[in-house]
Amino acid sequence: LVTSIVGFGAIFAAGCLALRSLFAKPVQMTHSVDLGGVWSMSSTAGTNIGAGKTVRVATRKSPLAMWQAEFIQSELERLWPGVKVELQPMSTKGDKILDSPLAKVGGKGLFVKELETALLERRSDIAVHSTKDVPMELPEGLVLGIILKRHDPCDAIVFPKGSTLRSLDDLPIGARVGTSSLRRQCQLLLKRPDLKFLELRGNVNTRLAKLDSGDYDAIILAAAGLKRLGFADRVLPGETNIIDPNMMLPAAGQGALSIELRDDDADMAALLAPLHHIPDAVTVACERAMNRRLSGGCQVPISGFAQLKDGHLRMEARVGSVTGSGPLIIKEKTIPFTLENRSWPDLQKECEALGVQVADMLLADGAQAYLDEAYDKQDVGVGLAASAK
Repeated sequence: LVTSIVGFGAIFAAGCLALRSLFAKPVQMTHSVDLGGVWSMSSTAGTNIGAGKTVRVATRKSPLAMWQAEFIQSELERLWPGVKVELQPMSTKGDKILDSPLAKVGGKGLFVKELETALLERRSDIAVHSTKDVPMELPEGLVLGIILKRHDPCDAIVFPKGSTLRSLDDLPIGARVGTSSLRRQCQLLLKRPDLKFLELRGNVNTRLAKLDSGDYDAIILAAAGLKRLGFADRVLPGETNIIDPNMMLPAAGQGALSIELRDDDADMAALLAPLHHIPDAVTVACERAMNRRLSGGCQVPISGFAQLKDGHLRMEARVGSVTGSGPLIIKEKTIPFTLENRSWPDLQKECEALGVQVADMLLADGAQAYLDEAYDKQDVGVGLAASAK
């Protein structure tokens, strides 16, 4: 990344026109744009385009969300000396409803709707998200335009302070595990059908406090959140409590930060474009395309993880039953894939096609019955293990 751009003028103007044209195309239903194209044109010439500008950042109020917003603030200030970044903390519906599992609350956008409203009403310029919380379909006029370099996508099993337990295998029979995630419950049942799942809500700090007070024998958290907030003591030596993704496949987009903005704001897109990490944007777009095809949300235990390695893109996805009525349905596919000398729209089209193909493989193997079951069932979430026995 560069820290400044000089001699911008006509080149950037042309880039903005190209970007606005692209925003208007129907392909924007995929919720991403060729920001890299604007960046490649602008990076050859111009001025510090951020100097003197103000970027208003919508964010949730939780410690993790604030860390994420402050990270974006520091990156923008590093890239564009003189830019002013204003953080706008907000409470979302998901933050306010803490007495029910998310799957039971229902609806989509529990952690983003208020932020998106601020964007649409032009009270904010961008919104910073944990990508796994972002619905697959965005409001008209908004785009998930930036995917940052991904952090750890895995889940972690966390034990109380002072515990001698080191990994999932160390949990005693019938252990109380805190997680309201249907995705995590379904996959853990395959390995440990004896576990008792208990509801777990609140921010990371609150969840850890509940764990240490004796409410649980262990809790499941996203590894990225632990690491971002500096809970190094909760990640054990050798990362023995980081759960292998082969055992517990992550949620689509887990570990990746993303930035949502208005689809007509080419100037803001140009400021953000250096943060767009193409390799991780490819894998996240693939995962989200799979989830979108299945109409995934908090009510459905869907997991998906794509990996770009050695000239190939591999996508795996899993769907489980919220009642434990059947086994996980697991599908994967690998295709040759290269990044070199390709535009972002071209990359996006191919990786999203793979995600849809894997989703269709799941549907062909009976996943629709699980999806229907999940959306029809009112009382889902905690207690899944008991109903599976």
